[in-house]
Order: sequence, then C-alpha cells, then structure tokens
Amino acid sequence: MSLWYSLCDLLPLEMLHWDFMKNAFLAMLLMAPLFGLLSTMIVTGRMSFFSDALGHSAFTGIAIGAICGMAAPTWAAVGFSVCFALVFSYVRNRSNQAADTLIGVFSSTAVALGIFVATLGGGSFTKYNKYLIGDVLSVTPAEIGMLALVLLAVALFWLVYANRLTLTAIHPQLAASRGISVGKSQTLFTVAIAVVVTLSISSVGLLILNSLMVLPGASARNISRNLRQYHGFSVLFALIAGLGGLTISYYLGCSAGAAVSLLLAILFALTFAMRRRFS
Repeated sequence: MSLWYSLCDLLPLEMLHWDFMKNAFLAMLLMAPLFGLLSTMIVTGRMSFFSDALGHSAFTGIAIGAICGMAAPTWAAVGFSVCFALVFSYVRNRSNQAADTLIGVFSSTAVALGIFVATLGGGSFTKYNKYLIGDVLSVTPAEIGMLALVLLAVALFWLVYANRLTLTAIHPQLAASRGISVGKSQTLFTVAIAVVVTLSISSVGLLILNSLMVLPGASARNISRNLRQYHGFSVLFALIAGLGGLTISYYLGCSAGAAVSLLLAILFALTFAMRRRFS
C-alpha cells in the first residue's frame, strides 16, 4: 500500500492527497476489471437479473451472520451466496422453466428471506443500509487485499474457461456435442458471480450492483465486432465509469456508486447511438 500511496502523491490531483481516496481508487481499479469480464458473460448468457438475485442472497447471508454474532458477516454472505448459486444451477439444469422465470423465483425468495431475517424479533433494518447503498470511499486496505485475490482468481478462471463459457452461453447444444459439460460450466460461472457480488457488496451496494454487472457488457456489445473487442471494451467502460464516478463523487459530494452507475448508463446510450458505425 505504501508504494501505491507514493505513486498517488506524484500525481497533481487534489483528491489523491487523501488516504481514503487513494484506497477508493485502488479498489475501483481492482473491481472494474472484475465487473467488466463477468459482465460480458452475464449479458451473453441472458442472466442480467441473476446478479441482482445474488445480491439479495448475499444480503440474507449478512443478516444471518450478524444475528449469529459473527465479527465479519461478509463470510456468512459468501457461504450463503455460493449455496444459493449451486441450488439455482441444480434447479436450472433439471427444470424446463425459462432461466428468467427461475431467477424471478429465487430473487423474490431471497428478498423475502433477507427482510424476514433482518427484522426478526423486531430488529432494525437501518443497520444494513451500508450494504444497500455501499460506500467505496470507506474501503479498507484489508478489503483491497481481498479484492486483489479475487481479481487474480477470476483472471485465472477466465483464461481456462472463457471459450467454454462463451460457447455454452451462445449455443449449449453445440457445446455439449463437443464434449463440454454445460451444467458444470454454468455452475462454475454462477459460483464466480456469487463470490464477486458478495465481496463487492459493501463497496458498491446492492442498489447499483446490478448495473455494474450488466451495463459494461451491454455497452461493449453495441460496438464490438469480435469477442476480443467485446471483452476489451467492457473492461474499458467499467474502468472509465469507475474512476470517473469516483472523481465526480469527490467534487460534487454525491454517492460514488450512483455516479458510476449513471456514467455507465451514459456510455450505453452513446454506444447505442453509434452502433451502426461499428456494424
């Protein structure tokens, strides 16, 4: 961290003179590639609302961990979200229901269970506001270290499974005919989303997490001519919106997460307007 602080001090930016902004920028540099990479597969696999459902399951896990007296309820959320993803994958692979229908079922169940647990015994819902709104400006060095490990794990996962996941999302029957286990690939991907969503929830919050998981890939899809551009533009858009949103939040005093989400929406609108030039 001392090296990062020294590099920030060399930049002629007032906001990087503060340690909390240095931490926030480093956290966003780690989170943006995560969202960018996963966003392409979420959009391609038509699972845009699954990240939202996972966010609700993570909130349920946090509430359970807090009630059980855990000092770090985030780990309870990780465990609950992974179980949620595994159960969803199991039902999805053995049901003839459409994916969006199953996502709706699981999402509504997770919301109801989370609220039930959080308010059990007359408990107050307000103490969980930090997980609904999120505050990347309060991220700690320990959380940054965890994000770095997650980024490394996702990058390795991507190098091994990127082609399989893409083929599985686009044409499951063709993937199966080539010996690819469609169910296993989908399960691994849902677990990866679960871990990223859970570990990012306290930084970006539930309310704007879904846009961060969907809009980079959706924007990139508007102007990409091949798979390499698709992934590259998605990561680039996530970085632009992430760092730009932090800058806007510092100078305007607004929510960093909301600023990031709005910038992503603007990028989607711009790429949508320019899509014919890239076709």
